[in-house]
Order: sequence, then structure tokens, then C-alpha cells
Amino acid sequence: MCSSDLLAVDISLTLLVLAMAGWIIAVRDTFAAVIGFVAYGLLLALIWVRLAAPDVALTEAAIGGGLTGALLIGAAARLRRTEAAACAEYPGALTRTLAAALAVTVAAALAVGVLALPDPAPTLAPAAAANLATTGVGNPITAVLLAFRAMDTLLEAIVVLLALLGVWSLAPDRAWGGYPGPQRHVDPNGVLAYLARLLPPIGIIVGLYIFWIGADLPGGKFQGATILAAMWLLVIGAGLADTPPVSRTWLRVLLVIGPLVFIAIGFAGSITAGAVLAYPEGYAKPLIVAIEIALMPTLVLALALLVAGAPQRTPPG
Repeated sequence: MCSSDLLAVDISLTLLVLAMAGWIIAVRDTFAAVIGFVAYGLLLALIWVRLAAPDVALTEAAIGGGLTGALLIGAAARLRRTEAAACAEYPGALTRTLAAALAVTVAAALAVGVLALPDPAPTLAPAAAANLATTGVGNPITAVLLAFRAMDTLLEAIVVLLALLGVWSLAPDRAWGGYPGPQRHVDPNGVLAYLARLLPPIGIIVGLYIFWIGADLPGGKFQGATILAAMWLLVIGAGLADTPPVSRTWLRVLLVIGPLVFIAIGFAGSITAGAVLAYPEGYAKPLIVAIEIALMPTLVLALALLVAGAPQRTPPG
């Protein structure tokens, strides 16, 4: 593809993203706005591909457009009964003027901040690239996230768990410790059940592959975990399996095992490498892979159970 064609693609993507963002803000129907948000996330993924950032593109498609879109669809479904009343309360002219002024002010401040950056902009990329070989990891994104910015990655995993606890806290007292989400009753011979039998074996292989190559190629735990969680949710949605009760010991162990292993290896670094979340020389890659393996079940379960929602059915026994 020649440079003029690529420029046309870039301009088209830019206009589509801006138009989609404007439509999401302007549309009054919640469900339509959520669908627009999912499409917006997919367009952003294409932009990241054009910017030669496949890892970010995979994350945007999986987390930004996929998982977040599923959560927003669930929220929109719950708001259906109150949406008409909310739409009837149209904000006054003063409120709309203040909101528009605030939006313009924030946009202008961001533009000034970006344009005021020195040329070349300050970056730690050369330092990270110079020390990449010490991690033994071929994928620079994985090296940065688990070696140079390991604290951020640890906090991300903990935030996902805290979000899940927040969702579980919405359960009524009678259902605490029970099954998340409603009971699914689907035709075992229907199209959904057929897809739930056909797609998961393929999705599991793809998810595990994307996870495993993340140390050296674009991919990683978050992208792979999202695919595996989606396959599990498909089976649950088809009524072929049920969500586990949140009181199960094995479930709680798997939910915390990833952050606990991450923290244990991090504090061990203070003894073996002289700093918390540092790795001893020659052992960086095995320890990074061990952290990712430990985080994988935590992320799969947390992401799937976030979509499943709060416990709604009585716990067993």
C-alpha cells in the first residue's frame, strides 16, 4: 500500500473516531451509546495498529471494547426501566452551557499541555531499550510492565480484584456467598448452545497462545485472560455451565494467588537483588513468566465474574 493510500486510511480512521465520539455524547438512548462505545474501542484498536503498537491494540480490543463494552451493556439493561424518566429530565440551558464550557476548557488544557512539550519530547524509551536485554524478555511491552513498571502492573491486578469485591458487595444479604448472575435456561439444541460447544476449544487455544507468546511477541496475560473469560461466559450464557458460588474456597484462592505470588517475588527481590520488585541477575525472565502464569487464573476468573455480576441466588447448603 502506497503512502497516499495509508494517509487516506489514517484520515478516514481519524474522522470516524471523532464522529463516533460525538455521536456517543449526543445520542440519548443508553443502549445505542454503549454500542457506539464498543465500535469506538474497535476503531481505536485499528489506530493503535497503524501506530505500530499491536500490544496496545490487542488490549484496547479485548479490555476497552470487549470487556468494558460487556459491562456497559449489562448496566444499560438494568437502567432500561428508569431511562425514560431520566430522559424526561432535560437539563436547563445554564447546566448545558456550563458543561460545554468545562469540556472546552479541559480540551484546551490538554491541547496546550501536548503542544507545550519540548521537541524532542522527554522520554525514558532509550533507557528502557538499553536495559531490555537484562530482563531476557523479547517483548518490550512485557519488559516494561513487569520489570521497569512492575508496581503499576501489581496495582492493576489488585484494582481488578477490588472492583470484583465492589460488585459482590451489591448482593443482597440472603444471596451472599451464592451464585453470581441469574440462572440461565437456554435451548440445549439452539444456536447459542451450538456456538458454546464449537467456539470454546478454539478460543482456549488462541487465548493460551496469546498469553504464552507475550514474553517475546505481542500478546500477554490481560489479552489472553480476556479471551478465556469470554469463552467461559459463552458457555455460561448458553446454560451449559453455571457460575461457581463465591463462597467456594478454590475460587477465592485462585482469585488471590496471582497478586500474592507477585508480592512474594517482589519482596524476595529486596533480598536477592537489593530492591523490591527487582529480579536477581539471570533470573528475570523465569520470574516474569512465573508472575504471569500466577496472574492468569486470577484475571480470567475476575474478568468473567465481573461480567456475571453480583451473587443473586442462594448459596448451596
